[in-house]
Amino acid sequence: MTHMVGRFWKLVWIAPLAIAAMVVFAALGGYLVMWLWNWLTPALFGWHTITFWQAFGLLGLCRILFGGLGFRGPGSNVRRRMRERMEMSAEERERLRQAMFSRFGGGPEAGGSPGERL
Repeated sequence: MTHMVGRFWKLVWIAPLAIAAMVVFAALGGYLVMWLWNWLTPALFGWHTITFWQAFGLLGLCRILFGGLGFRGPGSNVRRRMRERMEMSAEERERLRQAMFSRFGGGPEAGGSPGERL
């Protein structure tokens, strides 16, 4: 019973600290984006400077467009899929190579090494 009470109080202290850390991390990210934008884009492209909230929105937009929302379903394990793709047999690799050569052309000339084509 005392073990459960100890876990409860640990959670009571950790949860607010974790939330505060996320807020600080997001604020630092917004300020970093704002600083970089206001330092680079007016000088390079002549664009206007942006506010913190515009930078924060830009950071969120980039996260959605390029990083996803962070939710991964059970079937979206990227490492597992890449491993499956990389574990091809020699016959599968040769079939893929032939398909690429027939589709896009190229490849080493018959009897020559790849360095001789240059």
